[in-house]
Amino acid sequence: MQKNTRPADNLFLSQSRGQKIDNDEFVRLAYAGELPAEIQVKTFGSTEHLFPTRCIAKGPKIAPLVEHKDHSENAQFSSHNRDYTIDEYIACNRVTGLLILKDSQIILERYQHGINEKSRWMSMSMAKSISTTLVGVAIKQGYIKSVNDPLTDYLPELVNSTYDKVTIEQLLQMTSGARWNEDHTNPLSERREVLELQIAQQPGAILRYMATLPQVAKPGCVWNYSTGETHVVGALLKAATGKYLADYLSETLWSKLGMESDSHWWLESPDGLEIAGSGITATLRDYGRFGLFMMNDGIVNGERLLPEGWVKQATTPFKIGDTVIPYGYMWWAIADQQGSFNDGAFSARGIFGQRIYINPKKNIVIVVWSARPKPMNTEQIIDNEFFSAATDFYCQR
Repeated sequence: MQKNTRPADNLFLSQSRGQKIDNDEFVRLAYAGELPAEIQVKTFGSTEHLFPTRCIAKGPKIAPLVEHKDHSENAQFSSHNRDYTIDEYIACNRVTGLLILKDSQIILERYQHGINEKSRWMSMSMAKSISTTLVGVAIKQGYIKSVNDPLTDYLPELVNSTYDKVTIEQLLQMTSGARWNEDHTNPLSERREVLELQIAQQPGAILRYMATLPQVAKPGCVWNYSTGETHVVGALLKAATGKYLADYLSETLWSKLGMESDSHWWLESPDGLEIAGSGITATLRDYGRFGLFMMNDGIVNGERLLPEGWVKQATTPFKIGDTVIPYGYMWWAIADQQGSFNDGAFSARGIFGQRIYINPKKNIVIVVWSARPKPMNTEQIIDNEFFSAATDFYCQR
C-alpha cells in the first residue's frame, strides 16, 4: 500500500487569495471541476497520491497488443449533424488518451498533454463496472450463490436498514430505493457526503453512512444512480470472499489478463476497504485489455472466468414498468446511430470523460481518457455518437 502523499500543496496556488489550498480542499475542488486545466491533467494522471491505495498486482506475463495502425486519423464522424475528425474530437472534448482496438489489434492510439503509454490515469466511475464484474467472478467461484440472494445474507450489519429487503441484483442495478443525490458539484448531496467521509479516512464510515439512508421507494421500483451503492458492492465482495477488492481483482483477473502494469485502488482508510465506485488508476492499454476480456464474454486463454451469460446479463438494459433503463449491473447499454441495442454494445464511464466502450458484435473496444472542465455534460462531441460513428467507419474499412 502506498503512503498517502497528496500533491495539493505543490500543485495548486489560489490565484484569488495568493494562498496554498490544503489537501482536503484540493480534493473538493478537483471533484467540483474547479482546478485550472494544467493542474487538472497533472492530478488526473497521479490520483494514486490523493488517498492511500492498495496495489492491483499484474501477473508475470504481458499479453501483447498487436499494432495494426490504420492511419486514418482524419476520418470524418458525425455528431449533431456536423462532421468532425478524430483530431477535433480529441481537442473539443479535452481528450488526453484514445485507444481503438479492432479484432484485438491497435488501430489507433493517441496521447496528449504530456501523457504517454506508461501513464496511469484515473478511472472514476469506470471502477463501478470492474467492481460488479468481480461479483460475477465471485459467483463463478462459489463465494456468492446468486444475485437473487438477500444482501443481508452477506452483510448482516444492514439488517433493519433500507437495505434489509434488497437483493444483490437490486443493488447491482441501483434500484434499492435508498435516497441518493449524485450531484458532484453540490456540497450538500449524498455523493459529496461520501466524499467527505473518504477525505476523513475513517474505517467503515461509508458503509455505516449508507445504512442510515432513508427509503424513498420500494426495492426494484425506481432506478437511481448512486456511487454509494457501489461501495456496498465492495463491502459485499469483502464479506463474501474474505479478500480486499484490489487483491481479489489481482488474483482473479488482473494477473490473468496480461496487464502490463501494476495498478492502484483508493482506500476509505489506511488498510481499509477500497472505494469500489472509483479510484482505480491504470494504463490506457490495460483498460483496453479489460475491455477485450468483457468483449470475449469473460473467457481468457480458454478459461471461463465469469458465469456463462453473465456479460449479457450485466450489460443489457432492463425495464421498470414501461421505462427502459439503459443500465445493467453498473454497465451502460449503448445504442447505435439508429437507436438500436442489437449490437449489444456497452460501456463503463466515469466523470470528466473516462470511457471504455465495447461492441462485441463488431469486435471494437475504445478507451477514452479526458480532463473535461466539469464532471458531467461538458463534452462538445457526444461520446456515444463518436463511438457509434467510429465503429461504423472502422468496420467498413
